[in-house]
Amino acid sequence: MYRPPQMYVTTDAVTVRWSPQEGLCVLLIRRANPPYEGYWALPGGFVEEDEDLADACARELEEETGVRPELTVQMGAWGKPGRDPRGRNVSVAYLAVARPDVGRARAGSDAANAEWHPAAALPLLAFDHADMVGAGLDRLRALAGETHLVFALLPERFGLDELRNVLAQVGSNEDAAALIGRADVEEGPSAGAGQASHYGCTAGEFLAPLRRV
Repeated sequence: MYRPPQMYVTTDAVTVRWSPQEGLCVLLIRRANPPYEGYWALPGGFVEEDEDLADACARELEEETGVRPELTVQMGAWGKPGRDPRGRNVSVAYLAVARPDVGRARAGSDAANAEWHPAAALPLLAFDHADMVGAGLDRLRALAGETHLVFALLPERFGLDELRNVLAQVGSNEDAAALIGRADVEEGPSAGAGQASHYGCTAGEFLAPLRRV
């Protein structure tokens, strides 16, 4: 009888957030255990036998960093032989988007540290996580032009200049005003005389198109 080779399944999360002070950042952990002990890496870990992939990604992300993202989008699988010294390991990677007010990351589980790093200046990463980050940022750029995902990077109320800033840092050529028009985002009152109008929308409104991604 044929016996399939033993393989492990893990998830990894390319978690991003934007803030006016720090710009676009990626959440990383410093590994506390071998392999790659002491290296920076993406939050992730092994999938339990009775666990869905998306649930495993959310669990590992919260256990290792304390962060709960606004949304996650599966972006592919990495399974090149030898990518993990512990054995044959296939990782399903997710793009996770967090709000600016998500707060500081805190290390937990088997992470020695957890920090947000500028996307343009990341440290050397363990495993093939640099490839995952590159793919995640490419996916973020593509979704910024095809969906309303960029709104998940903004606070609940935001200005047009903030949206333009996010689009520029993501690397999207999308026009902010056109995006607001297509999303049918409600314009709120100005914060004060002479100040720009702010916009607001609920998660259900701007994330609905992503349910099909």
